[in-house]
Amino acid sequence: MPSYLQRKYVDLILQASSKWVNWDPPIEIKVGAYGTVDKETGELRVEGNIYDAAFRDELTKHGIKIDLNEYLPVEGAIEQDFVVASRGAKHRDLNVDTKLKVPGIVSAFFKGQWLFARGKRDAVLIMHSPRQIYIPKNNVLGTIYNVDKLIDKWLVTNIHVCPAYSMYLSDKLGDKVSLALVAQVPVAGVAGITAGASGGFTWWTDAQTGIHRQACSETGNYTFTPLYSLRRPIKRVRRWIRDTIRPEPEGDDLWHNDSPPWDPLDEDGEEDPFDPVSVASVVSFVVGFSQHAIGILGDPGN
Repeated sequence: MPSYLQRKYVDLILQASSKWVNWDPPIEIKVGAYGTVDKETGELRVEGNIYDAAFRDELTKHGIKIDLNEYLPVEGAIEQDFVVASRGAKHRDLNVDTKLKVPGIVSAFFKGQWLFARGKRDAVLIMHSPRQIYIPKNNVLGTIYNVDKLIDKWLVTNIHVCPAYSMYLSDKLGDKVSLALVAQVPVAGVAGITAGASGGFTWWTDAQTGIHRQACSETGNYTFTPLYSLRRPIKRVRRWIRDTIRPEPEGDDLWHNDSPPWDPLDEDGEEDPFDPVSVASVVSFVVGFSQHAIGILGDPGN
């Protein structure tokens, strides 16, 4: 897969959810990992983890007294199926009729259909029964903010793990894609295997175009990390006006959701700095500023 399409998928899901996609969900991304984002692919290039022994040395170097073993990542409850879809992906219920001869489709764990517009790409991410794992709030982020090693780095503050996921990036042909997560059907004639014995499930789809990736854990374990949150420390700037009313950020607010390290992308994931929306915004600003200046200084033509 060309890396630019991977970046396009990451960008679309990021716009829809403010979270980042792991294009290889079987490869674990850990809470507390930090590093840089690859501009070409949208992947996180991990350089370390705040829970590693090496980072404890950094804390000592800065005179920061905190034992991060007392603030280990928190594991949340199992949630309902989580779907992220970009703006142009239109969802509708999957009509299960007699022509759709898919075993278990009627009682599927999840099923749906998406329509995609011609001439543009859109993205869908589905996670079955996910749970979140995250850095505890109100203690850790504010304490580690001043560690030099984290300057301009991206920090994983939250991950979504699940036992089954499906990722789809549409083509530009006006696709229609149906998806379902159904109970595994035993192979006929295999001794010792009965229906539902393993409690397993598998994905079914009629996708013929676009790029589709999916997987299920045979044991139902939470082995996939399709989605995660990245935050960066806000810039360290001196306050020039001491008596400002605006309070200084502190704690978790010292870290923010930053923009991705690429310009607006075209439909194939390549950078398009002259994106019509961006150009329109600039033109609007220039026109507005000019009108404001004329209002103050007077029209030089009069």
